[in-house]
Amino acid sequence: MGHVARKRFGQHFLTDKVIIDGIIDAIAPGEQQSMVEIGPGLGAMTLPLLQRLPASSQPLTVIELDRDLAARMRKRGDVTVVESDVLKVDFAALAAERGRKLRVVGNLPYNISSPILFHLLGFVDHVVDQTFMLQKEVVDRMAAGPGGKEYGRLSVMLQWRYEVEALFDVPPEAFDPPPRVDSAIVRMTPRSAPPKLDEALFSEMVQSAFSQRRKLLRHSLGRWLEARGFQGQFDLQRRAEEVPVEEFVALAQSL
Repeated sequence: MGHVARKRFGQHFLTDKVIIDGIIDAIAPGEQQSMVEIGPGLGAMTLPLLQRLPASSQPLTVIELDRDLAARMRKRGDVTVVESDVLKVDFAALAAERGRKLRVVGNLPYNISSPILFHLLGFVDHVVDQTFMLQKEVVDRMAAGPGGKEYGRLSVMLQWRYEVEALFDVPPEAFDPPPRVDSAIVRMTPRSAPPKLDEALFSEMVQSAFSQRRKLLRHSLGRWLEARGFQGQFDLQRRAEEVPVEEFVALAQSL
């Protein structure tokens, strides 16, 4: 292979061609698009993407932290390499530089997947869609509806702004080295007309609601609302996991 996977970067290289083809089919690269891949690794998805991107599309941009892998990508000459921690990348600047919104894809490092998702949430207005490989447990949480143990802060914070669709699962043996968990592919499409609210306040409110999952909301969110002088009506005699995204949004708007 010529490169040893580095544990500190959470590297697991996708090798199953059938799975790779399925991911590229799900992404469906098209005309006049600006594609950005996070963590290209050894190019398992990069090369098929390049083969499927029409000539009218802009050059594929890859974001790679590992300097050896970044250097390896630069030698290709047909991709734009951003050697950086993805959490420091300004996706708005990338979109402005290209003059169009971005399609973001990648096999995200599982050890920092949630921080990456929240980082990208800050640039949602500059994105067409996002298609990622993640730990299956994380995808289940992202796409979960109210009433189950998977439904939580991540579900609410993403679903108020994206349509989240779990596409298909990926077994450990599709990677080298195999991870100890199952993986899954998820598509995130920004909502065209998201509800207007104070995002910082919404985030704080949702975090408070899920801070004591096993207790009724009056013990967590109730105290948070009381501290802000909330005089409206909201059923606090239930757990956070029972509250639909739309009700959290409406509460935030009323504040």
